[in-house]
This record gives sequence, C-alpha cells and structure tokens, in this order.
Amino acid sequence: MKRIGIVILSLMFSTAVLSENIAIVGGKVHTLSDQGTLASATVLVSGGEIQRVVDGIEKPPGYTVIDATGKVVTPGLIGAMTSLGLVEVSSSSGVVDASVEHSPVTNTGAALDVSFAVNPDSSLMGITRLEGMTSAATSILRSDYMFNGMGAVITLGGNSPIIKPRAFMSVDVGSGGAEAAGGSRAALWVTLEAILAEAERAGDVQGPEKAWYGINTRHDVASLKQVLSGDIPLLMRADRVADIRQVLAFKQRHPSVKVVLVHGVEAWREANALSKANIPVIIDPEYNLPGGFDQMGATLANAARLHAAGVKVAIGMDTHNIRLAAQHAGNAVANGLPHEAGIASLTSVPAEILGVENTLGVLKTGAVADIVVWSGDPLEVTEAAEVVISNGKVMQMESRQTKLRDRYLLLQQTGAEKPSQYYRELN
Repeated sequence: MKRIGIVILSLMFSTAVLSENIAIVGGKVHTLSDQGTLASATVLVSGGEIQRVVDGIEKPPGYTVIDATGKVVTPGLIGAMTSLGLVEVSSSSGVVDASVEHSPVTNTGAALDVSFAVNPDSSLMGITRLEGMTSAATSILRSDYMFNGMGAVITLGGNSPIIKPRAFMSVDVGSGGAEAAGGSRAALWVTLEAILAEAERAGDVQGPEKAWYGINTRHDVASLKQVLSGDIPLLMRADRVADIRQVLAFKQRHPSVKVVLVHGVEAWREANALSKANIPVIIDPEYNLPGGFDQMGATLANAARLHAAGVKVAIGMDTHNIRLAAQHAGNAVANGLPHEAGIASLTSVPAEILGVENTLGVLKTGAVADIVVWSGDPLEVTEAAEVVISNGKVMQMESRQTKLRDRYLLLQQTGAEKPSQYYRELN
C-alpha cells in the first residue's frame, strides 16, 4: 500500500512547483533545532524558505496543504561525502570527473575545484533525491596528488547545483595517501607538513610579476591558506588507529585548522581523544569485517561508541551511491546509536561540518525549505520518502529508474509486445 501511495502522490505533484506557500500539516516533525521533535506539527513554507514550524495543526489561507498525518517530516538529507554530479558510469572515463591524473595548474592537488565539473543532469541526481536526499558534499575521490582539491556543497533539486563552492579540502592520510606520497607514511606526513609550512610562509604569490618556485603552485597556496586559516574544513581520511592518532597530533600542531576525520573504521578506539579535540567524524557505519590491514578493528558499534564519547557523527559513503545512507544510519541505530543521533547524522551534523548549519539540515525559520515527508521512520528500510521539497519546490517523484519500471510494467499489464531488443534469438 505504501508504494501505491507514493505513485498517487507522484501524480498529485506532477509539476515541479505546487505553490509558493505550502503547509505540511499533522506529521511527526524532526526539526533538528531547539524545538526538538514535535509529535504533531505544521511546517509553513513561503518563498523557498521555512517561514515557521508550529507545534500543532495550522492551515492558514493561501497555503497549499500537504497532509502528513501519521507520517514523519525531516529536513532534506545531506550526503556528507559523495561524488554526486561527478560520476555517471564509473567505467566510462568520459563521464567521470571524480578522478584526476595530472593538471598543470597544481603540484599538490590543492588547487583542484569540483564546482566546475558538477553535472546537474546526472541521472543519479533524481535517483538519489527520491530517497529523501536534497543536498550533498561532492568531491574528487582519487588523484595522483597529495590533496583531492576543493569540494563543493550542491543541491539535488535544480539546474544551478552549486550551493557553496570551495567548501572543504580533502586529503588521504592512510594507505592511499601514503602511496601518493611515495609509498610510505614516513614520506606522507613529512610532505604534508612541508606543503602546509610553505603555504603558511608565502605572502601574496598571485601577482604575475612575482616569481614563485615551490612545492605548491601559486593556485595551491591560495587554496591552502583557506585551510590554514580555518575558513574551510580539512577532511582527513584514515582508518587505522595509528593513522588516526597522527590526525590527532596534526590537530595539536595546527589548532586553527578545522579537522574532520573521514571513514574512520577504527575511530572508536580513540573516541575520547577525538571528542576532546572537537574533531567530528564522517563514517560509513557498515564496516563489521576488516576490508584490509587498516581496518582490523571494524565494528558495527563504531558510530554508537563515537557518539557515546561525545563525537559528532555524520554518515557518508564517499561514493555516488549515497542514496543508501538512511539505511546505513538505521543499521547504526540498530547497533546502539540513539535514533535522534541517527537522524542528525544525515542532516544537522553534516550541515555543521560543511558550514551551512543555518540554512540546511534543520527545520527552522529562515532555513532553506528542503523538506521530506516520509511514510514512516526514515531509518527503516521498509519506509520511503513520499514528498520531497527542494528550495520550496515539490519535486517530481520520478527518476530514470522509475521511468523504466513504469514503462515495462505497463507493457506487462497491457500485454503489449516489448521492443525487439528485449528478445534474444535462439539458434
């Protein structure tokens, strides 16, 4: 019945915009703000923003009403670490912008900028949005450089996808980073510190009349200065607890840098230290078996143990397949993470990490109207997003996948012949 309801809702909201003024009425609302979770509330939307959240039922005149009685309402989910818009088919190099081999503009990878590469027409945008995700952090996943450049925060609901360009820098300080630095962690950390020290000492190197010879290019230096000043976070990928301890030591040496630990399969082993250092963690909580020698301490309790120690936990999968994040957060909750923390790991925590906490990942006055109405608990795999609102617009609940489903479901129901390419001749 839930799936039938979704189809009906899709037909009801067949246009991109229902009304400028929308009232979502009667649902259980997770505001992720000081209002907390409201058992039966009204979310009022006007001009693409949340006008206010009312504890109770309110149907003001001039508003199109979406009845959310018996349903759950959350902010639009945020993909904490993805390559959305940068990868279409990973095996086809022509549609992959999530990897870089060589560029004349950079020596260290710091100058790379994905905001120029995001494709709003990627079929994965609609597929992911159907699962309740309305925005994401997207980044280069692999390069031949130390850094993977500047990532961006994007919306999944429009033709102008960039919300926040140059939003963060990322670097691998685990096995992958060691390979890029010469094959050893002994080279990795020395190189990383030399790169940052050079950028910190450099003055204004942008003028063409000024000679510059260094480990970095001029463009690298400009990007790294934003990291060193704390203007943007540095996402540091590490799984092995020994590498995580190096991340902690790095934070002590560079207190102004906003360090975020990414992946962190063995992060639970240093949960208290990460909490004390105020280092949030973006993890994939599904690891319960070692995927390599860096992940010998893998456990499904990773997220719960980090949260118990006071670490802010976001759920991310460093992939274009981030649509499964809610399911992964649900598994983390099943293994001890409090339910509200599971919701926050997909909304308010990644928003805070990315510096967009006042506009995304929260339902409060003035925030962007990214809202999802769920058939039930969004962390239950049997429930689904029924209405997705992005920037105050009700999105069509369709994607390339649903169009294919409906196309061939109709043929099956009517008995019409399928196209010839769906039949194989037997010789």
